[in-house]
Amino acid sequence: MRALVLAAGRGERLRPLTDTVPKPIVQVGGRALIEYPLGMLKRAGITEIAINVHHLAGAIQSALGNGARLGIDIIWSPEPALFGTGGPLNGLAEFLGSGTFVIANSDSILNLDLRAMIAFHRDSGALATLALARPENLDRYSKIEIDRAARVRRMRLLTSAAHGEYDDYTDRRDDALPKELEAFMYCGVIVAEPPVLKLIPPAPPWSIMASLFAPIVRDGLPVFGFVHRGYMRTVDDLATYEKLRAEFAANPPELNFLDMSHR
Repeated sequence: MRALVLAAGRGERLRPLTDTVPKPIVQVGGRALIEYPLGMLKRAGITEIAINVHHLAGAIQSALGNGARLGIDIIWSPEPALFGTGGPLNGLAEFLGSGTFVIANSDSILNLDLRAMIAFHRDSGALATLALARPENLDRYSKIEIDRAARVRRMRLLTSAAHGEYDDYTDRRDDALPKELEAFMYCGVIVAEPPVLKLIPPAPPWSIMASLFAPIVRDGLPVFGFVHRGYMRTVDDLATYEKLRAEFAANPPELNFLDMSHR
């Protein structure tokens, strides 16, 4: 299996820190932030990993090199302009399209059993499976709603947190939408099959949720949610970053993949 880790963004909500240090390599617990998803992927046996870069790309490439220090093989995918969260797939379709593949964010730390998620994905016959979690502040995020079989039946993509406004994409198959759906947030990992790559927009920039997976759900294709109930943190802004650094300093979490990542 192969993977893509998204690392091209400007990290504007971490400014002024990210004026000089790209978000993927800010330090958390003595490691670059991106090393946590890379370690998670390696623990699942995924070592061929593409990383897209744009903002301060050279700093990220210098920090990680070819991946040998971490026991992985990194394929760099530079972007002359930001391609959006989905746009990297246009140039990496051949690299990713040989089999089941994974997409992961570079700014989330979660103690996810990725092997179990991949097994669930394959057993369910999903076209794609999204890792989901339920934080206390769910209203700050887009909502992914699943039925009792864990199939995604509605995606409510947040357009205004201040006003609680969403763009809704509802499964429009003939059968009625269940009255009881559970809402979660997407927590930064996707397992997908190669046919997904036939559905991507023709050229970047585009959003991986609004332009790909939300329309797939709306069209009734099989997208499932894998609920992660363990440790999960996302670096959204300077406040969450400083809180996370303090947490790691005072009481570092037990992460089952850290033995696979070498400083």
